[in-house]
Amino acid sequence: MTPVLVGLDIGGSKFMVAAAEPDSLRVLSTFVEPTPDGLEDGIGLLHTLIGRVTRGAPVAGMAAAIGGPLDWQTGVVSPLHQPAWRNVPLARLMRERWQAPFRCDVDTNVAALGEYHLGKYTESRLLYLTLSTGMGSGFILDGKIYRGGMGGAHPEVGHQSIRFRCSHPERVQCDCGAPDCLEALISGQGIRRIYSKPPEELEPGEWAEVAWNLGLGLRNLAALYAPDIIAIGGGVARQGEKLLGPARAVMTAHLKLVPAPRIVLSRLGYDTALRGALFLARAAAGLCQTQAL
Repeated sequence: MTPVLVGLDIGGSKFMVAAAEPDSLRVLSTFVEPTPDGLEDGIGLLHTLIGRVTRGAPVAGMAAAIGGPLDWQTGVVSPLHQPAWRNVPLARLMRERWQAPFRCDVDTNVAALGEYHLGKYTESRLLYLTLSTGMGSGFILDGKIYRGGMGGAHPEVGHQSIRFRCSHPERVQCDCGAPDCLEALISGQGIRRIYSKPPEELEPGEWAEVAWNLGLGLRNLAALYAPDIIAIGGGVARQGEKLLGPARAVMTAHLKLVPAPRIVLSRLGYDTALRGALFLARAAAGLCQTQAL
């Protein structure tokens, strides 16, 4: 049988697994399941889903997008929004079971790679943001992932502090333990905690608060990173211009010394991290020409 690539998007609320052709990255099959609570059940479900998408075909390369913190070089992961997953040797487990090269990275890094390369951007500096269960980013410089110092620490843009607006400030609480993170104000989990409802059910005044907070966060990111373009994906961003329009206006009004970047919705949409994982799997298999990693 012809070998396939396998991409994993291991999220706090769902697992997405896909197989694709190595050359074209054409997706052959995809399965989505809710994230199990336990580690053993989670690893077991991943193996089951990989078996379903590969249908007996050999695996040429595998990659996973997963929440941080993690060590992308060793493949040991401890995703913040999956409390049962701590110091999990994910790379070793997958290589042993599937006998294939495997890479993993912070989900927003993987999504940023997919967004940039598969979305066919021409700008040199693309900052990708995801607004979903949590909030994160990946910064692409000339086609490559930007990595921080201190051993390649992943920049955590969702854990900046802003002068926020919130009708229930006593409910602002971030899973990292800090009392005033941007993620706690505009992520799906933060919105549910503050407003006791999912994002799609927010009233106009509540959306105005979320957009204000996002806009100030974008202003900080534009001032510090000076990107050409900021692409925003994730479930919360499905609101489109209802959210991005006011946020863009706030950013622009508060940005004085740095040119305002373009703010756009993700070109790849809902499965950006999964598509990025397939791109990374091709690199793991040695079939990728780019030096993006």
